[in-house]
Order: sequence, then C-alpha cells, then structure tokens
Amino acid sequence: MFEIYRKELEWGGKKLTLETGKIARQADGAVVVTYGETVVLCTAVAAKTANPDTDFFPLTVVYQEKAFAAGRIPGGFFKREGKLSENETLVSRLIDRPIRPLFVPNFRNDTQVICTVLSHDMENAPDIPAIIGASAAIILSGLPFLGPIAASRVGFIDGKFILNPMVEEIPFSKLNLVVAGTAEGVLMVESEAQELSEDQMLEAVMFGHEQFQPVIKAVIELAEECAKEPWKLLPEDPQMPKLIERLKELATDDLMIAYQIKEKSSRNEKVATIKQQTIEALVEEGYPELLSTTEFKELKKDLVRGEILKTGKRIDGRDTKTIRPIVAEAGVLPRAHGSALFTRGSTQAFVVATLGTGQDEQIIDALEGEYKENFLLHYNFPPYSVGETGRMSGPGRREIGHGKLAWRAIHPLLPTKEQFPYTIRVVSEITESDGSSSMASVCGASLALMDAGVPLERPVAGIAMGLIKEGKDFAILSDIIGDEDHLGDMDFKVAGTDSGITALQMDLKITSIDHKIMHTALEQAHKGRLHILGKMAETIDRAREEVGKHAPRMITFAIPKDKIREVIGTGGKVIRDICETTGAKVDISDDGNINISGPNVEVIQAAEKRVRSITDEPEIGKIYKGKVVRVVDFGAFVNFFGSQDGLIHISELAPRRVEKVTDVVKENDEVFVKVLEMDSRGKIRLSMKRVDQKTGKEISPASKDPTVEA
Repeated sequence: MFEIYRKELEWGGKKLTLETGKIARQADGAVVVTYGETVVLCTAVAAKTANPDTDFFPLTVVYQEKAFAAGRIPGGFFKREGKLSENETLVSRLIDRPIRPLFVPNFRNDTQVICTVLSHDMENAPDIPAIIGASAAIILSGLPFLGPIAASRVGFIDGKFILNPMVEEIPFSKLNLVVAGTAEGVLMVESEAQELSEDQMLEAVMFGHEQFQPVIKAVIELAEECAKEPWKLLPEDPQMPKLIERLKELATDDLMIAYQIKEKSSRNEKVATIKQQTIEALVEEGYPELLSTTEFKELKKDLVRGEILKTGKRIDGRDTKTIRPIVAEAGVLPRAHGSALFTRGSTQAFVVATLGTGQDEQIIDALEGEYKENFLLHYNFPPYSVGETGRMSGPGRREIGHGKLAWRAIHPLLPTKEQFPYTIRVVSEITESDGSSSMASVCGASLALMDAGVPLERPVAGIAMGLIKEGKDFAILSDIIGDEDHLGDMDFKVAGTDSGITALQMDLKITSIDHKIMHTALEQAHKGRLHILGKMAETIDRAREEVGKHAPRMITFAIPKDKIREVIGTGGKVIRDICETTGAKVDISDDGNINISGPNVEVIQAAEKRVRSITDEPEIGKIYKGKVVRVVDFGAFVNFFGSQDGLIHISELAPRRVEKVTDVVKENDEVFVKVLEMDSRGKIRLSMKRVDQKTGKEISPASKDPTVEA
C-alpha cells in the first residue's frame, strides 16, 4: 500500500531519519523527520495557479506543537491547542526566513508549509528537524525552489563548539545559535551569546554551515529517488523587454533626482508621484498595470543599488560606514520606573521599563512543561510610526520576532534573580521608523533599564547592516534605512556590548553569502556598535544606584523549609493577614526563598518582622517587646515572638517583692522582657525586672531602684 523512501545518517551523535511515502500522501510534498526520538511531520502544498492580482510571493509557514508529542494535555479551559504560542510563531519565522528567498522570483502561487511536532524526547529541540523537513518537503514537491537547505544549532561549552546541544545543555552554553543555508553558503542566522567576539561568532556560523552539509547531501539523494516532476512556470510576458525599456525612459531621470532627497517623507512622496505618473502612462500605452508595478520596483532597486556600488554614496547622502545622528535620553517619563527615548535618524523608540514582583512573572505553558519567565520585552509597531493608517490589533509575527531579538540582546547582561529579585517588563513603542527599529529597541531598552536601577553588567547597543551585491562587487552598509532594507540583499543585525556580541540575526534575499562578506559585515558592525555605545554613555553609562522612586521596594531572604507551612497558615490565613495589615506583597517559593515588596521601606520592614517572628527562634539574653496574654497566680504569660509565649514568674516581675501579679501587669499590657531560659520542652522563662520598661534597655546589676512601669 505504501511506497516508502527513507534516508538515515548519524549526525551530531544521533540518528537523523528522513522518510516520505507513508503519511500525508495528498500533500505536494511530505517528509517525516526523526532526530533521536523527536519527530516532526513537514508538508508543502501550493495552489496550481497563481492569483493574477498578486505581485508578491504568498508563502505561509506554520510550525505547530501538539501537546501529545510530550505526553501532556494542554492547559487552559478548552484543553486543546489554540492559536500559535510565541515560541511557535518564532519557529515559524525561523523556517520561513531561509526558504523564502530560494523560490524563483516570478513564482506567485499561494504556498503553505506546515510543520507539526508529533513527538518530543525532551533532548532534541524540534526546530532544527522542522527546518530540514520543510526544505525536504518542498524539494520533493517539485516546486520551483533553489534548494535544498539545512540547518544546525551550535553551542559553545568549555571553549568548544557543540553541534546540536541537547535541550538541558543549552542553558549552560555561552552560545545558542541557529544557522541555515545551502551547500554554497549561509542564508540565515539567529543567536543569543554571552558576549562572544566577532571572530568566535563567525567561526560558530562557519562551523554550523560545515556540519549540516551531510544533511543536504541526504536530502538530495532522497529527491533523486522520489521527487515529483518540476512545476512548469509561466513563460515570460512577451511585452517584458519593451516594457522595461519604456519604463527606464519614463522614470529613470526623475527617480535619480528623487533619490537625492535626504528627508524620508519628502523622498517617499516624490517617488510615489513618479510611480503613479509612470504606471498611468504605461497603462495608456497598453502595458499591464500589475506587470508595470512589479517592474517599477525592480527599476528602483537597480538604480539605488547601482549608485551605491558606483559612488559609495547612499540615498540619504551618507557613505557606507557613517551612522545616522543619535539622540539618547533617559528618565523622560515622570511616573515610569525607567524610561528612555532613543532616536537614530528617522528611527525612534520610546522604551519603558517596569519592575514588578514574583506575582507578575509570566507562566509559560511549553511543550517541555510549565515554567515562569521574569524578563519580558514587548515590541509594538503602530502605523503612525511610518505616517500611515492601519488596523490596530494584537502583535503580529514581525512584532513578536523583533521583540524576541531585542530580548536575546539584553538577556545575557541581566542580573540573576537572586541578585535582583524583580520581574522586569520592557515595552518598546516605535514612534518613528526608517529602518533598524529592533536595534533602536535594544539601545532604548538598555537605557531604560539602567534608568530604572536594574544593574546591567554593561550597556547594550545594536546596529543593522545591509548588503548590496552584484557579481563579485559588494558594499556593506552600516545602519541601514528602510529603503536600503527593502532594496538590498541582506538584513544583518548585531547587538552587544563593548566586550562582545550578545545577539546576531541575519536574513538574505539572495541565495547565500560567503566568509569574506560575513567577516567584513561583523567588523564594520563592531565599529558602529562602539560608536553608538559612546553616544548612549553621554546620557547614562551605568545603572542608577537605586530603583526608581515609583518602583516597588523589595527584599529577599530565605527561611527554613519546615517553616513555610507556618508562614502561609491554614488556607493562607497567616500570609493574608501579613499582607493586609502591613500593605506588603509576600511571595514564598518552594525552596524557602521569600520576596517581600511594598511601596516603601517601612512597609517592607513591618512585613519582614512579622515573617521573621514566625520563622526565627528567640535568643537567650535578648530583649523583646511583647503583650501580656494571660495572668495567673504565679506569674504572667507574654506573647513576645510571633506565636511564641513565655512565662514571667512572679519573682521576675519587678525588683521588689510582689504580692499579686495584677499589682504589676494586666492582660493586654505591652512590656519589655528578657529571655532567661528555654528548656528542651520548648518552655521559655522571661524577666521584666531586668529591663527598663521605659527604654527597653537592660538594667545593669549596679543600677539602684529602677522605675518599673505597670
């Protein structure tokens, strides 16, 4: 019934299997990838005809994790998978980015790639098998794809690069890098690093590229056995050569003048006018409007790129290495815990840091299990940032991806939870955009966190690099603007400190780049990053000594685990009472760590005193203030330490003979007592006569007839 084709190889110490012919046979291409015991089904399907009104490639990539893959039932009310999680969205982008540029330029058929995690062994992350499987499924489908590609994860542990580190190894690695590409070169990089040098990062990328070559070979061998016939593409429109020639005649001179306008809005307005006039003229001459619009984009691209390669001058008048003017400001909002406004040219990020408690941590329901995240970074891109109107809805894939990139850049420099027990949320509102808004978010986040008093080890900055490549000629562009991003061949984002790189992201629109181009881009980015850090340091170069005046205060200490139950109380009665009476928030973890937060120091101290009165033991010889809770013939019982009561014998009430206890104390009197003795049964003996009841200080033996307050 099944005609199964399979390829197996040892890769990174584990078996990698590619299988097709048994599952999802009605898809144009379907491959089941097994790595260890992690299994991912990858399918590719394309519409048989192109939409005649589409001037772009409508590719959709969906990566989805099924809870059954880890033997779990989904959390939440509905107990089934819903919309894609943030991680699923990020992996979907990770798959999309290296495969999109390899489809032939004039392919316009609606195309969908779906990768479904069927099994997760908790050792091998599913994202790498998903990228490999997506590439293999497309190759087997016969779609016009210039692949295959493959991908690998690279770690850096004990000074050595590790291929595809296991899930539990990643937190201990100084590098978490995913690289994807073809046999010829690298197409995509995504990474978080512990301040590694440019040379180390480049070596890691090249290591990953070299290591996935056997996988590309296996995909090719599988395709040679069972790939479908290549799809036939529509022949080129016979009007194309004449259209291109006529387009150049109508628009070239005007566009060259327009691209000398340095201000973005004026330049875009001029280009839009030229486009409208040119398209109208071409349509009147009988050329198709959609085709004319597509070729107008190509003409813009050729003119801008050619001018940069020929003269080294860019659209806004800069040379290839100059950074746009920078204005960095901190503490710009009166009530925020930390805030910053970072402006670079026409790109601006308004970034705000908020400090919360353990109750504000985000609970993540992941395939690997539930965990809490205490650092959040959210990126928003409202339409007004580019002078447009648009629908305001939840964050899209782009917003989630840009936010995560900035998160990776900042995360390695944050203090540990033990050093700084706050939950940290950073929000970057892009108020102006002309390229590199994610890197502006990194710079703004660093400034806002330092303004909030978060003790970053060092400030972090980011820069976006571009590439123009024609044949063997190429130019690397520092701090690219929006047009250079759209018309260039590469978006290469590098973030880090003056000591090294913390995040690296690269996307290409061409088939690959080599070692030389990457090395040049990294070196040029390093110089640009240091320049930006210098500008930021003019505003603030280290964290403020204290958290912002409107931020909650917090202390952390540990209590014995056997005391946790007493602090919480039956049904949470004790801890609720502490919070209600003091106004503080008290969070207790299973290991006995307690976080107490409140609006001021006094509130925190009151709550700490209450907690310690429950968890600490009274000390012999120490003086405490307590309340008389019961009077008996032979003395008085005083509650002086949490729930602890002790007995003041009648002989210890006053430095004189006492006939009746009530002559000295009554119930509810507040008194100072000294702990004299604690026996093995937990009984505590106290004294009043050895303490000055006015001052609470111990009376020395030489003192005569001290005043005793009843």
